[in-house]
Amino acid sequence: MDEKTPIISKCGYRCDLCPAHETNLKSEADIKRMCDAWNKYLGSHIEPEMISACGGCQAKGNQGDETCPVRPCAIGKDLENCAHCDEFACDKLKSRMNFVEESVKDASSIPQADFEEFIKPFFGGKHLVEIRKSFKK
Repeated sequence: MDEKTPIISKCGYRCDLCPAHETNLKSEADIKRMCDAWNKYLGSHIEPEMISACGGCQAKGNQGDETCPVRPCAIGKDLENCAHCDEFACDKLKSRMNFVEESVKDASSIPQADFEEFIKPFFGGKHLVEIRKSFKK
């Protein structure tokens, strides 16, 4: 399997792995599977008709979540992502950064393929901490 070049969102999500990213969302069936999985594993009740392909928050195109508090803040501070912020792990970021960890109580109950496709992209805190560690090298 080809390894994708990581695209890290402002809050640390892996856009390149996200099932809603424009490079991954190919059909209505993909949207239905994604909504069903997010409902089942994350408790997100998003209807398929509310989903459109997301360009990722690093792009200028369509954004999947227009209500995100993190993206406009990072853009306003001219930051690639929140790992570069002096106020790292502020309340805005915390609302997104640990979303999956707080929503998924028992990852061992999720089939590996579903975990990789629907959960793994959203470990934002882990991704940002890895980036911050790289600054010290």
